[in-house]
Amino acid sequence: MADKRAYRQFCGLAAALDLIGERWTLLIVRELLLGPARFNELSENLPGVGPNLLSARLQSLVAPGVVEVAPVPGDARGKLYQLTPVGEGLRDPVLGLARWGMPFLGNTSENGTVRDAWGFLAVQAMVHDHPAPDVDESYEFRVGGEVFHIAVSGRTATAGRGSVKSPAIVVTTDADIFIRVGAGMLSPFEAAITGRLTIEGDPAAIQRCTQLMGLITPADALG
Repeated sequence: MADKRAYRQFCGLAAALDLIGERWTLLIVRELLLGPARFNELSENLPGVGPNLLSARLQSLVAPGVVEVAPVPGDARGKLYQLTPVGEGLRDPVLGLARWGMPFLGNTSENGTVRDAWGFLAVQAMVHDHPAPDVDESYEFRVGGEVFHIAVSGRTATAGRGSVKSPAIVVTTDADIFIRVGAGMLSPFEAAITGRLTIEGDPAAIQRCTQLMGLITPADALG
């Protein structure tokens, strides 16, 4: 690592920033938390980063073992970038940062890119560290072209990609509205009024889901 990029401090936070503190680096990690990706896919999903800079940032993550390069099945020349177990260790910190940053979104989506897949990270950030209900059930989210879910079992909530069998509720919306709700810019009721969000299912399950996602408090649920 070049000296100019090192903080030279015997501190875990400084060591972490030496690795992932450069501009675009954490956003590359965000994309790879959604799944392995080719170079051109990362480039398309990160508008504004040039190919040379993207290549440099990827190499800075590959060198310390945060990201690894894997072959593409059926494509001898293809390369797939994916997180190593060390890189996967960034999931909780990144989700925590995403949840912390939501209140600061303002109206950035007016002039910024919004991807359907980011809804999956948003829902993980929203349930992160919130107590799960004592009912085993699942909630399905259809956000634009993406489908993901939260499965609750044994008072543990797990987010996953794809649909589930017999979800207790189904939420259908677009990424912009979904993230605005998560950021507290719109309540689920206000979003429903726009016609861009619908929730189908058991009213009690809807209440449990919104409480799990931090959209209502236990006091609100009782009131």
